[in-house]
Amino acid sequence: MVGAIHHVDLAVSDLERSITFYAFVLSLLGFRRQVEKETPIWVSEHNEIALIPARTPRDHDRYTPGLHHLAFAAASRDDVDAFYERIKERGIPILDPPADYPEYATPYYAVFFSDPDGLKLELVFSPLGQDASKEKP
Repeated sequence: MVGAIHHVDLAVSDLERSITFYAFVLSLLGFRRQVEKETPIWVSEHNEIALIPARTPRDHDRYTPGLHHLAFAAASRDDVDAFYERIKERGIPILDPPADYPEYATPYYAVFFSDPDGLKLELVFSPLGQDASKEKP
């Protein structure tokens, strides 16, 4: 696990609004909130995601230096589809509905959506560390 990402801190413009958003989305992805912490932190088996108040208000532009997008791994295509239905029902902005993206990898099946500040998020089924070109979608 050397080199694995331990945690990501996301600066947000409206902490309460983002807590509501991430509490819903991250719970669908298997994260649980550490309520004893002052900073909103969600943990999974190997990762932490924390929210911190932004110091400088600005619109998010993923094409300026900084984070372009954050992708979460799904166990299957069905998981991507089920997740999509849940976030769609919740009114979360969908950037691209579930689809195959062979230009990224084979298989690569993903849905793209955004958080309240416009940060691009993704749930993707694409097995890492395998010869994915031999897998069937």
